[in-house]
Amino acid sequence: MLGEIIKAMYKVAIYIRLSKEDVDRGDDESESITNQKALLIEYVKKLGPNYDLIDIYIDPGYTGTNFNRPDFKRMINDINLGKVNMVVTKDLSRLGRDYIETGEYIEKWFPENNVRYLSVTDGIDTFSENNGNNDIAPFKSILNDMYSKDLSKKIRTALHTMQSQGKWVGGKTPLGYTKDSNDKNKLVICEEEAKIVRKIFEMAYLGKSVGAIKNCLNDNNIPTAHQLRYNEFTYWSNKAIKRILVNPVYKGVTVQNKRSRISYKNRKLRQNPEEQWYIVENTHEPIVEPAKFDTIQKMKIVQNYTRAEKKNFFLLDGLMVCYECKHKIGVKKDRNNWSMICSYYRRFSKLKVCTAHGFNYTKFENTILKYLRKFFEEIDEGKIKLNMKNSKSAVDYSVLQDKIKKDILIINGNIDKMYIDKLENKITETMYDRLYNKFQEDIKQKEKEYIELEKMKNDVADNKDEDIKKIIKEYLSLEKPTPELMKLLINRIEVHQNKEIDIYFNFGKLNKIKDSYILN
Repeated sequence: MLGEIIKAMYKVAIYIRLSKEDVDRGDDESESITNQKALLIEYVKKLGPNYDLIDIYIDPGYTGTNFNRPDFKRMINDINLGKVNMVVTKDLSRLGRDYIETGEYIEKWFPENNVRYLSVTDGIDTFSENNGNNDIAPFKSILNDMYSKDLSKKIRTALHTMQSQGKWVGGKTPLGYTKDSNDKNKLVICEEEAKIVRKIFEMAYLGKSVGAIKNCLNDNNIPTAHQLRYNEFTYWSNKAIKRILVNPVYKGVTVQNKRSRISYKNRKLRQNPEEQWYIVENTHEPIVEPAKFDTIQKMKIVQNYTRAEKKNFFLLDGLMVCYECKHKIGVKKDRNNWSMICSYYRRFSKLKVCTAHGFNYTKFENTILKYLRKFFEEIDEGKIKLNMKNSKSAVDYSVLQDKIKKDILIINGNIDKMYIDKLENKITETMYDRLYNKFQEDIKQKEKEYIELEKMKNDVADNKDEDIKKIIKEYLSLEKPTPELMKLLINRIEVHQNKEIDIYFNFGKLNKIKDSYILN
């Protein structure tokens, strides 16, 4: 009897996801989450004593097309730890709306990890062999995916309409403005912040440089936007000052759609061409008089400039990094010598945010060259060969290709199921044709991605240990190597303020061969 009870015991996880659109409407710990929770808790109770509710996992404000959600990942981790062996959601779309990823979990990952999945309102139960709803699950996932795509288009169209009307649809407002409490799509002046903006424009109008304005604000402890809004201590930078001075929002003009998401599944942003921007005048009260703003735009202080060509080129230029603050280390003329200097320290020298790392560059370069020559003369060539075979890049490409193969198998499996359902009159001819065409488009795209990855992998494979040995031999044969050759060998050189040096090479397992050397 005890064996039967243990066999039938399920350790249940309730998973709840609230869409971003619901959160935007103000439904965070809302009716939607409350209702899902109440429904699922009651459902698990009715299953009987052999079903033990372990935890409730909630992801408010996360799109269903992205599985990189904090509580979802926590649930997967608990499954891996053996804490959970059954997952219950209100419906399939709560688990996810990307049909490939959702199918991967339902048809592959959950079964491989002996996890039972139930969708209450869809009637899906992966441990029920004669459940017809399980056969329909792939098509419901596709419809959920298509719903997300259609919803994304509608939202984007609505946003563009509002942007063309000059309504504010951004998240974070520019310094000096906040959202109107009666109309979230309208900017109103925040006087505490606006005083700082006016001060910046006034100093610029009087001819002060961006650097002088930055120093004045930092010296007088004028708070940055991060300090005012998030209580995070930061310093004013030239970039922040310049960004304010060129932003037309301060003369009452709204400019939007400068960037957009790549797609409804890819959340990365890309820059849009200027012709796609929405520029609307007189949308809100200006902080700076338009005439004064336009005058400042003609001044040298805000003009874009091309950095002057370097007169001096240094062998290790671009490779040196400050260990303490992780900013670049440059080289400057110090009387008759060349000295190294941390760029972060150089920008904020008065604020003592870092130390100069002002070592003699010539001595530093000679130390590195001497060390590298000794290191390469003694290095075990067999070790290079082994490390190159374990190259992270080649492995990464293979993993991505394996993922694409799995995706294509899932799609083909869905096509087979769909054909059987058409023969059994479970779906119409029209639906079959529409979904079949979508499947074929997805397969073509996956095959294209696979071919591109294969080309990349071959490029990596061509760069084998023989190439590394060739580069090292070239280095050893030269009296003084070139900057280009150094960049082929070295990823970065981290310099400690106590003169210790960490050298990271471009070859080796995970690109992390690390060596420390004291600069005496």
